[in-house]
Amino acid sequence: MGQPEKMPIPGVKTLIAVASGKGGVGKTTVAVNLAIALARMGAAVGLMDADVYGPNVPLMLGTEEQPRAISERQILPVEAYGLKMISMGLLAPADKPMIWRGPMLHSVVQQFLRSVQWGDLDHLIVDLPPGTGDVQLSLIQNVPLTGAVVVTTPSTVALADVRKAIEMLRQVNVEVLGIVENMSYFACPHCGKRVDVFGHGGGRSIAEAYGVPLLGEIEIDPGIRAGGDAGKPVASLGEDAPEARSLYSMARAVAARVTEVSAAGVGPRVEII
Repeated sequence: MGQPEKMPIPGVKTLIAVASGKGGVGKTTVAVNLAIALARMGAAVGLMDADVYGPNVPLMLGTEEQPRAISERQILPVEAYGLKMISMGLLAPADKPMIWRGPMLHSVVQQFLRSVQWGDLDHLIVDLPPGTGDVQLSLIQNVPLTGAVVVTTPSTVALADVRKAIEMLRQVNVEVLGIVENMSYFACPHCGKRVDVFGHGGGRSIAEAYGVPLLGEIEIDPGIRAGGDAGKPVASLGEDAPEARSLYSMARAVAARVTEVSAAGVGPRVEII
């Protein structure tokens, strides 16, 4: 039997997965701020929280609003910071663990992709769970992804796991748009000296090894952490905010890479009709 046909989402031009090899590297922080930055740069953006085991996107966006059903099979996404967003974090109690097997995960992914009324979007950002599990495979098998942004830190352990994530994406023919190195360094607030807390150059070395761009190096900034905890992501402050500059630089690099991949016909691109 052949693989099931991958059906585009009507009105959605590009689908960008944000992935990581392991948890704790700041993948969701990158996904949320990437989505907001792209929206602030003029794009129509949706954010799908597919990290069903740790659906933290609503917390980072500061919303508890529940999606509204407009029919048995149609759901309106929540809007925040200029984004359309859906998450299990809005549909289940915050303290309830998601103890789900593959078929249930597949059903949730399908509903988020097909039942949510995304409308016309330039980009749908999908925040994946860490690792290489059922949610990733369900997404990859059912929609034509434009590509994936892979998030890591410079640490040796994170780099070992990010290799597995890249290899998995390549095995299933998903274009790796590039690497984002989060928690890249800490700049001393007193002298400005760069301190490489988790090592140096790991993200760049992985990017070079796999022949993909290093899309950004996001510094360790207390403002980035505080913004996420408070439901006010720093990208919402605009590109001129010092703590948001590296995030906007990353967003521009992602947008340029998506344009490059789409023009080359490497990743699928769905035109709005």
